[in-house]
Amino acid sequence: MRKRQVVVRREEPVECSNSSSFTVRSVRYGECQKNHAANVGGYAVDGCREFMASGDEGTAAALTCAACGCHRNFHKREVETEVVCECSSPTSNGT
Repeated sequence: MRKRQVVVRREEPVECSNSSSFTVRSVRYGECQKNHAANVGGYAVDGCREFMASGDEGTAAALTCAACGCHRNFHKREVETEVVCECSSPTSNGT
């Protein structure tokens, strides 16, 4: 049995005085990682480079890749997080 190490990363809030800050997250699904040879004890992926939805958002087809036919969960999930902070700091020269 293999041991797994799980790393949990906690996002600290951005502190700005007299400002507004917000977090922008965008999710993208990359290459397919489905092992098509798992039933014979091997490892083979189909080479699909990016998830493309088969249907419109909100339908069942939106979860199926048009290129490889796999479910979206087999594709690598990439989350990009950006914290936008509009800070107004006092001048440092004291005038």
